[in-house]
Amino acid sequence: MLFLCYPKCSTCQKAKKWLDENGIEYELRDIKEDNPNIDEIKKWYEKSGVEIKKFFNTSGLIYKSMALKDKLPSMTENEKIELLSTDGMLVKRPLLITEDKVLIGFKEAEYEKNLKS
Repeated sequence: MLFLCYPKCSTCQKAKKWLDENGIEYELRDIKEDNPNIDEIKKWYEKSGVEIKKFFNTSGLIYKSMALKDKLPSMTENEKIELLSTDGMLVKRPLLITEDKVLIGFKEAEYEKNLKS
């Protein structure tokens, strides 16, 4: 299982703490240092079953400075995927990639439901 996070992000810290406290093993990847590439984003998007816009960090400074709220509606899916691959700080985090699921952001109930069997 792959856990992509930004170490300074408080939500990422909460998610990591939850994983650790529940004894769930994962591979940690700093999304800012090693941002996802186009192929990864495309694969995760297809696996997730959610709209591509859910992958955007809409509260991030880059998102706001690029005025993406106004630009995204007119962009193609491929353009959005390409844009996400340019900077890890554009991607909503944390991202948890399991064999069959992609969890975007951290909601304890969602982690509980999908990771504890």
